[in-house]
Amino acid sequence: MSLDDHPVSRVRWVPIEKVKPNDYNPNRVADVELGLLLKSIEHDGYTQPVVTVYDEDADEYVIVDGFHRYFVAKRSAAVLRSTEGMLPVVVLDKTMAERMASTIRHNRARGKHTLNGMASMVFGLLEQGESDADICNELGLEPEELLKLKHVTGFSKLYEGATYSRAWVSANQIDVARRHAEGADV
Repeated sequence: MSLDDHPVSRVRWVPIEKVKPNDYNPNRVADVELGLLLKSIEHDGYTQPVVTVYDEDADEYVIVDGFHRYFVAKRSAAVLRSTEGMLPVVVLDKTMAERMASTIRHNRARGKHTLNGMASMVFGLLEQGESDADICNELGLEPEELLKLKHVTGFSKLYEGATYSRAWVSANQIDVARRHAEGADV
């Protein structure tokens, strides 16, 4: 297989109204994750095309993978404006059975975030000076989830015997806030 044989070598922008969901995808995404997907597209743009098959008779693209990227765009006027009403797609040539198998492979291949991996990410963000509020906002976490992730990293050992306060911040968070207040380039 050469590079040209990979579908990603043939990404195309198509009118979103020509893209249709399939009727067999068992994958569901919670509202919090849909919000994060919208934020991702708004902040980073489309980084992955929607995987489709082309139905010549209906002159439409049927989604194999990427329904939630499509769904978020359909619901967001800002995203639709930014893409001029278009959606990035790649087209596969698959039978119905192959499409269904491909949909499941795509869904299952994404994996899940591990507790320790998420905790390490949170600790790294704290060390970079990110505030608890920014971390919760950017990662879609509730404050209680953030607190639990801090405990996993050992962050809580810094405060053994202390009473919890939402005002806790790392030395780097304080330094970043100070430099920001002084107008320094953070």
